[in-house]
Amino acid sequence: MARKKLQPVTREDARAIGAMLRGLRRAAGYRAVQDAAGAGGFPAARQTIYAYERGGLTPSLPQFLEITEFYALHPSRGDGAKAEDDLRAQAVAALTRALTLPAYHVKQAHELMERLQPPLTEGRRRTRRSS
Repeated sequence: MARKKLQPVTREDARAIGAMLRGLRRAAGYRAVQDAAGAGGFPAARQTIYAYERGGLTPSLPQFLEITEFYALHPSRGDGAKAEDDLRAQAVAALTRALTLPAYHVKQAHELMERLQPPLTEGRRRTRRSS
């Protein structure tokens, strides 16, 4: 069976994903992209993050997860960072939102799982034996 070509990511989805990453970066206390990109262990290049945040490129789902995890678990220790619990809650909200976007095709995966489920049937019921 030939592989189907996935729909291109819409401009709206690319911008939404970029806005989520930008919001997480700022919430983590990184005022500028180069500050985050210069942090040890950052999972992407500075130019790539610029492109993601502008909506010019869309990260793959694994890349989005890596960047989100980095921001949530390795915030800048500067004054601009949110409290750890707030930052983690914002990261969870971004992940939840991203997984609903058509760009990551999670909805289609859930729909396929529903279609693949066997039909529910009434099975034999056990009857209690009288003692």
